[in-house]
Amino acid sequence: MRFTHLVAATFAGCLAATPLAAEVTEQDSNGFVTRDVALVEATPKEVWLALITPSTWWNKAHTWSGDSANLQLRPQAGGCFCETIPEVEDDDRITLEGSVEHMRVIQSYPERAMRLSGALGPLQSEPVTGVLTIAISEVEQGTQIVWEYHVGGRMRYEVPVISKAVDGVMSQQLNGLAKLLGRVGGGEAEEPVEETDTDGADEGDEAADQPEAEADEVSNVDEAFGDLSDPG
Repeated sequence: MRFTHLVAATFAGCLAATPLAAEVTEQDSNGFVTRDVALVEATPKEVWLALITPSTWWNKAHTWSGDSANLQLRPQAGGCFCETIPEVEDDDRITLEGSVEHMRVIQSYPERAMRLSGALGPLQSEPVTGVLTIAISEVEQGTQIVWEYHVGGRMRYEVPVISKAVDGVMSQQLNGLAKLLGRVGGGEAEEPVEETDTDGADEGDEAADQPEAEADEVSNVDEAFGDLSDPG
């Protein structure tokens, strides 16, 4: 038990350098949900290409090797968000390369949404399930990224403590991605905004002059998946 408390304290201690805090939207004895939103000055394609290259934005303080360059993400179902543990240079012994699986991709819709399954950081030692859903939508001011991490299962941590720690670290990761892409509005987290209906409209198309279609706020990332399988 002492080990788990030590890891949680270390995890939470990393929050001192976190400029933002996401929101713990739900928590009970069975788990918690943390959620954050960022608005960036980039196209959905640029967001997607950055997202699948975590070595460029994931905080190295939350890697096992201490170097974000060792991270890779294959954006296909079954693809691994993994980290290489390099060999240690030691003339007195033979060393081998290792690896860590952070998460595994379970849904991948390029430029629109990604869902991954995995217990991050200190949660890896616990029999819990974590699902990270990332929704990408084009809005008037740029591109909105909604980032929700849902953790459930038995754990040796006090839920109010670990949820707050995970909340801050997840916000830290999204902030790294947003800073890379150019965050709209500076350092404050953005409220969800309405999506811009761009279906079928090319640059210079008359559709660009049409009134924007009404859209509900993306209050839950599941809404972003509602029409992904609709052939129409």
